[in-house]
Amino acid sequence: MYFHCRIHGVLLLVLFFLSIFSSSSSPTSQINSNSVLVALLDSHYTELAELIEKAMLLQTLENTVATHNITIFAPNNEALERNLDSDFKQFLLEPGNIHSLQTLLLFHVIPTRIETQQQTGSTRHQHEHKTLSNHNLHLATNITTGEWTVDQIKVTHPNFITRPDGIIHGIQRLLIPRSVEDDFNNRRSLRSITAVKPEGSPEIDTRNHRLKKSPPPEKTGSPPTLSIYEAMAPGPSLAPAPAPGPGGPHHHFNGEAQVKDFIKTLLHYGGYNEMADILVNLTSLATEMSRLVSEGYVLTVLAPNDEAMAKLTTEQLSEPGSPEEIMYYHIIPEYQTEESMYNAVRRFGKVRYDTLRLPHKVVAEEADGSVKFGHGGVAGYLFDPDIYTDGRISVQGIDGVLFPIEEKEEVMEQVKPVSKTGQPDKVLVKHRRGKLLETACWMLGTFGQHSRFASCLQ
Repeated sequence: MYFHCRIHGVLLLVLFFLSIFSSSSSPTSQINSNSVLVALLDSHYTELAELIEKAMLLQTLENTVATHNITIFAPNNEALERNLDSDFKQFLLEPGNIHSLQTLLLFHVIPTRIETQQQTGSTRHQHEHKTLSNHNLHLATNITTGEWTVDQIKVTHPNFITRPDGIIHGIQRLLIPRSVEDDFNNRRSLRSITAVKPEGSPEIDTRNHRLKKSPPPEKTGSPPTLSIYEAMAPGPSLAPAPAPGPGGPHHHFNGEAQVKDFIKTLLHYGGYNEMADILVNLTSLATEMSRLVSEGYVLTVLAPNDEAMAKLTTEQLSEPGSPEEIMYYHIIPEYQTEESMYNAVRRFGKVRYDTLRLPHKVVAEEADGSVKFGHGGVAGYLFDPDIYTDGRISVQGIDGVLFPIEEKEEVMEQVKPVSKTGQPDKVLVKHRRGKLLETACWMLGTFGQHSRFASCLQ
């Protein structure tokens, strides 16, 4: 009997110690229905509660409530649904940014019970409390009005939910710590998303067999070092060349947006729908122009209006590459406005502008108080000046489609009469004599010796 009693006492003692160890080994305790966390899940702050669940912070808050009396500053659902930036919300919900989301939510929790009566009755205007994210929150009270702010954000519903283990205050909008702001602003940093920083291979100087020193970095906005013709896509079909890599020195202009903007301007201006259609649909010039502008080049487009484009024949547009060649002849690799071109032709007479269709140039001259482009019948006048000017792209409306004059046509041609046999007769072109030769022939004629020079007989 004594032996059985002793064994029973030992078993009770073992069970007692096991219960102590099991209770001490489990850090969490059961949360009762009157907890502040349960009240948060069943309140007007359901959006905040969902974010806490997505951030997997329920266990952390349960452990905190088990040992501390907490204060939660809760933004309402409208502040999280409508007033929160969509990009910032998407950033927080990405799986790779869960640490930023946890820091943001723990920034709203203070492991101390703070009520409005404590703040209003205080003689200090500002208090500082450490949050669960190890950041400091500044609580300020206006003693005259009783208005309470947390980090300069108004507390709209003080003491909204009160429980034995904590209290919830409703605030106007979300509290964002500085570290989360930095994570959001640095999310598109090229160094963080690229595996290898693009660098060129080292070059060796053949004279001294040493590595060449890299040139100094170019300033932002500096003109490109390559000519525009070397930067253009190869081939007459104008397939877009590959865009520069993340380390490209000139990729600081949004050329695609600027080209789209000027094409929309053409459409809204009216009378240039055919030009916009050719740039976008018939050719890949819009893509090529956007790439060039992104690289830092400037362009001036001489845009024929719809009336001029309607005069183009089917043969002129059906040849392979002809639409591109026609449009290339209307693009000048300079930035010109109506004022700059008119001043140039007024001062220099005829001005030849380079075009993207090498080696042809477009000739500009003054005519009837305006600027005339081209030669003879294939000419166009500056009809709608400065349709679009943004510092990178300039669009000037003209009333004709320009065509380059071939080299054989640039020489003065003589009309060859046709003989009765149907064969063209040879025509001798009479050269114009200079004033010095005319004077010499006159002096020889006075002495009857002008027949000595064949030039004097012509």
